[in-house]
Amino acid sequence: MQDQGEIRQVVENWALYRDAGDWERFATVWHPDGWMTATWFQGPAADFIAASKAGFEAGVKILHFLGGHTSDIAGSRAIAQTKMTIQQRGLLDGVLVDVTCTGRFYDFLERGDGGWTIVRRQPIYEKDRLDIVEPGAEVKLDPALLGKFPEGYRHLGYLQDRLGHAVMTGLPGLTGEAVELLYREGADWLRGSATAGIPLMAARSA
Repeated sequence: MQDQGEIRQVVENWALYRDAGDWERFATVWHPDGWMTATWFQGPAADFIAASKAGFEAGVKILHFLGGHTSDIAGSRAIAQTKMTIQQRGLLDGVLVDVTCTGRFYDFLERGDGGWTIVRRQPIYEKDRLDIVEPGAEVKLDPALLGKFPEGYRHLGYLQDRLGHAVMTGLPGLTGEAVELLYREGADWLRGSATAGIPLMAARSA
């Protein structure tokens, strides 16, 4: 129970420190070899921290809210799943919108001398929606661009694409091959695999 509580604290610290722009403490939740995947980013944790800081300072508005949590622990390794909501605000054709995406954070963790840290974070995107912030305003979405992205993060991908990000496709959703692969990688991690799975971009370039 102590390990489960500490893992939950790491997951909560991730959201609080990142959204508050507390970059020094945000770095403490990551393993030295930590790896992050998001719709708009994939790479080492250090690069993700730098990219998040740059976006924060440029006024990018992304917030994270956490819900139910569970973890499976095998010795010094763990897999944690946490219900989450990602909310991003931005302009589409001059109209202010909010996109809300719900899913799970799927985390590979390891316990070292300093406690538990995140080795790899892979969000699972389950569903999303777009809301117009300004009463009476209208936005016309491009069906071709909207259809480019999976159902789980269709509107989030659309907004981020229009804001200039290179948005990944093929990320895990509620069902499908990508999430089944992720579950297998998680099980292998608990059994002592050499790595925390193979991130998507690395798999595509192999």
